[in-house]
Amino acid sequence: MTDPEAQTDAALLVAYANGDRAAAQDLTARLVPRVFGQSFRMLQDQAEAEDIAQEAMIRLWKIAPDWEPDRAKVSTWLYRVVANLCTDKLRGRKRHTPLDQAPDPQDPALSAVDQLQAGARTRALSEALAQLPERQAQAVSLRHLEGCSNPEIAEIMDLSVEAVESLVSRGKRALTAALAHRKAELGFEE
Repeated sequence: MTDPEAQTDAALLVAYANGDRAAAQDLTARLVPRVFGQSFRMLQDQAEAEDIAQEAMIRLWKIAPDWEPDRAKVSTWLYRVVANLCTDKLRGRKRHTPLDQAPDPQDPALSAVDQLQAGARTRALSEALAQLPERQAQAVSLRHLEGCSNPEIAEIMDLSVEAVESLVSRGKRALTAALAHRKAELGFEE
């Protein structure tokens, strides 16, 4: 084998693609320090620069069998890969706030005041529903509390869709009237 320093990067890559492990070692020794240097200059983080250098070399080994020596210089291709990987890493850094700078997470539970308000609203609705005729209460509950469609309610109640629409409409009007004087108490007053 000729002196590795005299061989071009492309020749070493082609030799690696043909099974020459020594060519891979020579090319790695030649390119990794430059790739690492470029990564470190861009990222200013040794561990990330090492990861980028490793990923770039893995990509080089993967394309080795398809390498076209007259397409581009190996080093030029590799530098472009490193630049893209570093740019992606830098973008990721901007999306992620360091833990010590992240705001405290919001507690998803309702506050005590909100829990009391929700309880009062539930009781008021239950009381108002209890005052409706049974079929209106059932239709309104199925539609607005259970999320059933009018055709589903018609099937459940053994009614026509038009009858369900009428029951739901009359029930909603009756509930609105029954709860109108309690808007402020239930927290619905602007």
